[in-house]
Amino acid sequence: MFLIIFTSVLVSIVLFLHYFFTKVDADLTLYVHDYLDNITKSLRGKVVWITGSSSGLESTWLKTKCIEIGLTEDDVFVLPFNMTDYDVHEECVRKVLQKFHKLDVLVNNAGRSQRASFDEIDIKVDKELFDVNVFSTLNLTRKVLPHFLENKAGHFVVTSSCVGKWVTASSASYTGSKHALHGYFETLRTEMTGKNIAITMLCPGPIFSHFLENAFTGATGQKFGQ
Repeated sequence: MFLIIFTSVLVSIVLFLHYFFTKVDADLTLYVHDYLDNITKSLRGKVVWITGSSSGLESTWLKTKCIEIGLTEDDVFVLPFNMTDYDVHEECVRKVLQKFHKLDVLVNNAGRSQRASFDEIDIKVDKELFDVNVFSTLNLTRKVLPHFLENKAGHFVVTSSCVGKWVTASSASYTGSKHALHGYFETLRTEMTGKNIAITMLCPGPIFSHFLENAFTGATGQKFGQ
């Protein structure tokens, strides 16, 4: 009897792992919450600021989709700015607060990918990629944090990646940047204990967009283009 039960459990585990690694496009935590959580209900009435999407999800398309599902023109605010221009971050925060008079969720979604073998990567590429994926996100988060603390509530969401937990070949700088985000924001999570400031790390798999076309390579000034 024990052998039958053990075999059944083992087969179930193998089937689950096969399904997970061939069908699931995210880490297990994100996959479960994607199906269990009522996102629409939890976000109703909240102001959500999503950075990035200029080349990946495309902000103008996103605004159109928001209006199609019931939001008004006044509900959606497209705010163009360069994430690596740290000097404008504080002004952008002020514009968002002037527009909506509050901010509930900051989704740190801006970033670029990379395709190059480890030995081909110029150190300048590492610096440029971290500037986009890590340092710009940290700076904007630090500009928003005082508002969250003043209102005693807030939610930081960070678009990481499955490679933020694991690794993959031919994208060392990108993988390193995602691991760095986990280090920074898990530290912030610890420091915000008891202050009603939530941290969510999203770890999706591949997305279908122009994201990879604009990815870094191993040399400065180059785009992957595929």
